[in-house]
Amino acid sequence: MKKAIIVLMVLTFFSKIVGFLRDVTLAYFYGASGISDAYLIALTIPVVIFGVVARGIATGYIPMYSRIEENNGPGHALRFTNNLINVLLVFSTLIVGLGMVFAEQLVMLFASGFEGEIFETAVYFTRVTLAGIYFTIFIRVLSAYLNYQKLFAVPNLLGIPMSLIVIASIVVSSEMGEPAILPYGFVAALFVQWIILMFFSYRKSFKYKKVFDVKDEHLRRMLILAVPVILGSAVHQVNKLVDRTLASQVAIGGISALNYAHTLTNFVHGVFVMSISTVMFPSLSRMASKGNTDSMKYALHQSVVGVALLTVPATAGAMVFAEPVVRLLFGRGAFDSTAVVMTTGAFFFYAIGMLGAGLRVVLSQAFYSLQDTRTPMINAAVAMGLNIVLNFLLAPVMGINGLALATSISGIFCAVLLFFNLRKRIGSLQFRKMGLAFGKIAAASAVMALAAYYLYSFLLGVLAFAAALLLTIFLAAVIYFVLLYFMKVEALDNGMAAIKRRLVKRS
Repeated sequence: MKKAIIVLMVLTFFSKIVGFLRDVTLAYFYGASGISDAYLIALTIPVVIFGVVARGIATGYIPMYSRIEENNGPGHALRFTNNLINVLLVFSTLIVGLGMVFAEQLVMLFASGFEGEIFETAVYFTRVTLAGIYFTIFIRVLSAYLNYQKLFAVPNLLGIPMSLIVIASIVVSSEMGEPAILPYGFVAALFVQWIILMFFSYRKSFKYKKVFDVKDEHLRRMLILAVPVILGSAVHQVNKLVDRTLASQVAIGGISALNYAHTLTNFVHGVFVMSISTVMFPSLSRMASKGNTDSMKYALHQSVVGVALLTVPATAGAMVFAEPVVRLLFGRGAFDSTAVVMTTGAFFFYAIGMLGAGLRVVLSQAFYSLQDTRTPMINAAVAMGLNIVLNFLLAPVMGINGLALATSISGIFCAVLLFFNLRKRIGSLQFRKMGLAFGKIAAASAVMALAAYYLYSFLLGVLAFAAALLLTIFLAAVIYFVLLYFMKVEALDNGMAAIKRRLVKRS
């Protein structure tokens, strides 16, 4: 399992690099502008009105597929998969139709600060991107299917072809002076993802069939699991809606600045947290279905410490080097000094919540594996209320920085609630042992950040800006892991032991 996580992290890293280049390309050609704001809103609206449904379905799908396969065999599980896809296709037709008709009202809701040409552009973009919902259905369900079949690489590498197509559409639209090309590039990218997933799913015994049975008992049970996840995801999207609406009122380019900053924190989240949770979720579901609570608690403990091991130093580094990182990655082309300042502030305050966001994913999936989707939903609703209150309190004082800080605080609060709720559900989570590991990780991260600050100041005097920053990041990572090695952090020791065993086996 550790090997699968490491391999997935490497693959996801390359996928995220290409995905990050997509945002860098958007920043270079369109900066933090009205066009980039309209484009990002058009990508957000389909996610909010259907993506939350797709995520809930995908989350409830794996535990239900596991149960059907164990009780009725793989044939029934595949029939259930096809029925689910077809029911969602019919449902999505209604959603797409309504979205097309009420596109203007949707843009008003999602970006109340848009006016004139920016508003009209966002409406047009939204009508185009809504068509991608049909492909999203297959992408969500078949990605979950391949993850259950332990073919983790394909769903996690899908971002590479998608990002390349989007990058091409950004470049072409800028060179031709036709921003209208942007949303078509996004839909084309979803189409290519669908083709790839269908190919590999067929190789893993999936065959698409025209099954349509809304009265299917398994479908009904899965929807019972999915509805709380859908509501919990909707809560998260409501947070984004409030963030972006307020950002559109604070400044032109505010939505783009938040997006670029979120991309940076999401890079860490996607590579480390999602790699761990993607591998762990099917395993936790199997353990839960067999009633193996002890193994589940051990795997969960390792996942939590693993998330902290990787996100805490990333948080420390992001807070120390927010401005140079933003300047290095985005500071060129149409991305001017104002955009650098806005994005830097948002990145700094988003970084505070990296650990909370990571733990929230892992702990929520522990509940999902227990077929308890209600508890994460309630916690997400509480966190949403806190986030919205903080948004209105902090945005007038801190601008978009306040929106990022509100997101971080509410994420940390939600993670703490999930910890205590899970302890009530399955018993001791070895908080004392976990706390000791967290303390060592925090101490090593603090020392690393302090050393990196002075290293960077010294290297700036002898190297060019980019070389000084990259070398500092590399040396900081070495310092951090050396400190953890001497501090005897169990999760790192286990990883090192696994690597040694692998090397001995090969030799």
